[in-house]
Amino acid sequence: MPSNKLLLRFFPFLSWFPVQTTVLRDDLVAGITGALVLVPKAMAYAQLSGLPVHFGLYTALLPAFLGALWGSSRLLATGPVAIVSLMTAAAVTPLAIPLTDEYVGLALLLALLVGIIQLILGIVKLGTIVNFVSHPVILGFMNAAAIIIAMSQLDMLLGIPKGRSDSFLKDMWEMMTYLPQTHLPTLFMSLLALVLMLVLKKVSFLSKPSVLVVVVITTLLSGAIGFAHKEKIQPSQIASPAVRELITEYAETDQQIVAMMVKSTSKSTQLRAALKEEDVHAVANLNHEINLMELDAKAIKKLNNERLRQINRLYLERTREVKNELPTFYSRGSVPAGIETDGRLWHVKKIDKSAVVLSSGGDVVGDIPAGLPPIRLPTLGWDAVMSLFFPALIIALVAFMESISMAKAMATKSKQMIDPNQELIGQGIANIGGSFFQAYPACGSFTGSAINLQAGAKTGFAMVFNGIFVAVTLLFFTPYLYHLPKAVLAVIILLAVTSLITPTAIKHTWQASRIDGIIVLITFIVTLLVAPHLDKGIIVGTVLSLFIFLYHTMKPRVAILSRFHDGTLRDAKVNSLPTSQLVTAIRFDGRLYFANVAYFEDAILNAIADNPKASYVLIVGDGINAIDSSGEEVIHHLVERLEEHGIEMLFSGLKKQVLNVMNATGLLGKIGENHVFPTADQALETIFSRNGDASIDDPLRPIIK
Repeated sequence: MPSNKLLLRFFPFLSWFPVQTTVLRDDLVAGITGALVLVPKAMAYAQLSGLPVHFGLYTALLPAFLGALWGSSRLLATGPVAIVSLMTAAAVTPLAIPLTDEYVGLALLLALLVGIIQLILGIVKLGTIVNFVSHPVILGFMNAAAIIIAMSQLDMLLGIPKGRSDSFLKDMWEMMTYLPQTHLPTLFMSLLALVLMLVLKKVSFLSKPSVLVVVVITTLLSGAIGFAHKEKIQPSQIASPAVRELITEYAETDQQIVAMMVKSTSKSTQLRAALKEEDVHAVANLNHEINLMELDAKAIKKLNNERLRQINRLYLERTREVKNELPTFYSRGSVPAGIETDGRLWHVKKIDKSAVVLSSGGDVVGDIPAGLPPIRLPTLGWDAVMSLFFPALIIALVAFMESISMAKAMATKSKQMIDPNQELIGQGIANIGGSFFQAYPACGSFTGSAINLQAGAKTGFAMVFNGIFVAVTLLFFTPYLYHLPKAVLAVIILLAVTSLITPTAIKHTWQASRIDGIIVLITFIVTLLVAPHLDKGIIVGTVLSLFIFLYHTMKPRVAILSRFHDGTLRDAKVNSLPTSQLVTAIRFDGRLYFANVAYFEDAILNAIADNPKASYVLIVGDGINAIDSSGEEVIHHLVERLEEHGIEMLFSGLKKQVLNVMNATGLLGKIGENHVFPTADQALETIFSRNGDASIDDPLRPIIK
C-alpha cells in the first residue's frame, strides 16, 4: 500500500486506471469538443502575447498533456489563456521586438522560469503562498487586465498602426490619432465576425463550435475576396527620396539599437566577472559605460519611435505591373502624370534589414509552419534570467491562482479531491516541458475546463485527446489557415475577456467592505496606469492589502465591558452602558504579538487611568488566539506593575495555546492559577464574593431574574 501511494505521488495519472470504455468515449467527445474551440482561441492568444499565431497551438499541445497527467484535477484544461498571454507580452516586450526570433527565445525562457518556480513551490508544499494575493487584488487586476486586453486589440480590429512605447495609455492615445486611417474592409470583417459569433451562440447545436464555424466562414471569405494584399520590396523601389531616406534611417537605427543591446549584455557579463574578482576600478568603468549606453539607447529609441510615427502615417501608390519591371511606389498624390497605378493605397507594414513589407489590405495569419514543434532550448543567459525572474514569479502565482480557482470550482460539481500542491507540480511540469517545445507560459483555461465539465469528461484523457486533435491540426490543416483574418482573432479575444470584466463583483466587494473596495479600485487604477508592466499592479495591490492587514492586527478592537440587559457582557461604549468602579473588564480581540503589544499595554493603562478606583483588571481573553514572547513579556511587566499599585490582574477564557506559552515561561505561576478562570462570569463571581455588600449594585454583577 505505501508503495502504491508513492507511485501515485510521482505518477498521479495512474489513478485513472483501469479505464472503462464508456469513460474513454466520454473523454473523447469532450476532448474533440474542447479542441474545436481551443484551436482558434490558441492562435488568438498567441497574437495577444506578441508571438506568431502557431505558438498558440504549440502551447495548446504539450502543456495540455503534461498538465493533465501530473495535475490533481481530472477536468482542468491547461493551455494558453488571455491574462497570461498579455503578461507574457508585458514581460518580454521591453527586452525584444515582438515576432522576432529573440522575442521567441525570451518567451520560451519565461515559460521555463514560470515552470521551475511552480514546480519548486509545489514540491516544498507552498501552494498556500497564493493566499498572500488577496481576492480584492485579483479582482482589481483582472478587470484592469481585461480592459487592457480589449483595448490592445483595437489596431487589429480597425486595421490601424499601433504605438510602441513603454506606456500602454500613451500607445492607446497615439492609436486614437490613427482612427482616420481605419481600414474599412478590416472593420467590416471585425463586425461580421462579431455578429456571426453572437448569433451562432444563440443556436443550440452551433453554440459550442461557433468560434470554429466563424473562423471557417471568414477564412473562406477572406480568400475569395483577396482580403490580404502584401508585397515585399526594396527601398530603391520607393520613388520619393524623403520617404526612402526615412525608411532607410529607421532600418539602420533599428539595427544599431540591436547592436547596442548585444554590447550592453556583453558589458554586463564583464561587470559580473569584475564584481566576483572585486576589481573596483573595472566595476566603476563598466558601470559608467553601461549607463552611457543605456542613455544613448534611450535617446536613439525615442528618435526612431518618432520616425516610426511618420512612417505609420505614410500612404503610397503603386504603379501597374509591367513585364520584367519592378513596380515603383510614390507618395500619395505625387504620381507623375501619365503613369497608371493599381488604384490601391499601400502602407508600410514591416521594415526588415534590407526589405520593406507593404500592405494594401487586411492582416491575415499567413504561412503557419506545418508539423509538430521541434525541440528548441530556451535562451539561457544570466541577464535574460535576471530580467525575467520577477515577472516569471508574478506570472507563476497569477497562473496558478487562475488554475486552482477553476479546479476547485469544478471539483465542487464533480466531487473530485483537489491537491493544490500537486496542481502546482502539474502546472510546473507543463510549463517546463512546453518551454522545450516552443510553448510560452500556460495555465488552467476557464473556457477549456468548463467545456470538459459540460461535455462530460471523466478523466485527464479528455485533454490527451484534445492535444491529439491540436497535433493533427498542426500536421495537416495549417495551410488552410493562411487567409484567416487577424481581425477575427481579435474578436475572439474581445469576446473571451468580456467575462473578466465584473463590475457587479466590484460593487459587491465595496458593499461588503469599504477597505477591500478601496484595494480593488487602487489595484485597478495602478494596473491601468503602469501597463504594460502588469506585475507592478499586483505588487502595489498586494503590498497595500498586507499593510492594511498588519495595520488592523497592530490595532485590534479593545472593548471595556459591562452587563447588558440580557445578562451578556458587551462593549459599554457602543451600548451606552454604565461601567464598574470595582473591576475594569477589558476584551482584546486579536492575536497578541510583537506588532501590537505596545497598543495592548497602552489600552490597559489608559483603561486603568480612566477608572482609578478599580482594584481589579479582568482581561477577557476569548479573542486572543495566540501569544508570542513579546506578548508574554508585556503581560509579565503589567502584572508586576499593577501589583505594586495594589491592583489585581485576572484572566478569563484563555485558549490552550496561550496557556501553554504562559506555563512554559513561568508566567502562569507569576499570575497565579487562582487568577485564571474558564469564563468571565466565573472570574467576576470570585471578585464579587470577595467584596461582599460593596459590590451589590455593580453594573457587572449578573442580573438576577
